[in-house]
Amino acid sequence: MSATIGVLLVDDHMVVRIGFRMLLEATADIRVVAEADSAESACQQVLAAHPDVIVMDIGLGETSGVEATRLILARDKSAKVLALSSHEDPSYVRFMLKAGAMGYLSKRSAPEELIQAIRQVAAGRMYLDAHVSQRMALQEFNGEKNPLEILSEREFGVFVMLAKGASVNQIAVTLNVSPRTIGTHLYNIKQKLAAANQAELALIALRHGLIEL
Repeated sequence: MSATIGVLLVDDHMVVRIGFRMLLEATADIRVVAEADSAESACQQVLAAHPDVIVMDIGLGETSGVEATRLILARDKSAKVLALSSHEDPSYVRFMLKAGAMGYLSKRSAPEELIQAIRQVAAGRMYLDAHVSQRMALQEFNGEKNPLEILSEREFGVFVMLAKGASVNQIAVTLNVSPRTIGTHLYNIKQKLAAANQAELALIALRHGLIEL
């Protein structure tokens, strides 16, 4: 890692990226080296810009930060991803960490906490938002189990895309797999979540705060 931490901002909202760029570049040791608005673009920028840290929004257009993180790490195992999201559901945190993210930060956190998280992840250390950590600990203490956690990481990524309205063919193109493979995932997801169709999957995602109306 160089003295200056190079950051790739991945968010599908330009206004959000501009705000983060202004915040980060006001520090002496952090520089935004690239931006991306999709999983595909993020993968390309990782290979082109070689960022020290990838700040990854979880609600990423038609896909999800979970799937984008999986795709990036499949191409570059040394990539360091810091998830940044308004979602604080512990299941979402666990899926991001299972996908290979090194940190998770709520968008409601103070600006200085984002800077601290980037520095920590750049140094190779895990970082978890204190509020998110507390929610995870309480869930464990209370013995609560989110039904979504019976999905695999790939199934979870496909589930989020389906819930957002993407078709089987669209997801197949995004993930570079056959529609038949996505169809199998769809069948397994519906079986595990006891959902009859894609509309019911969207309702489940809405209930768990994974998508918004």
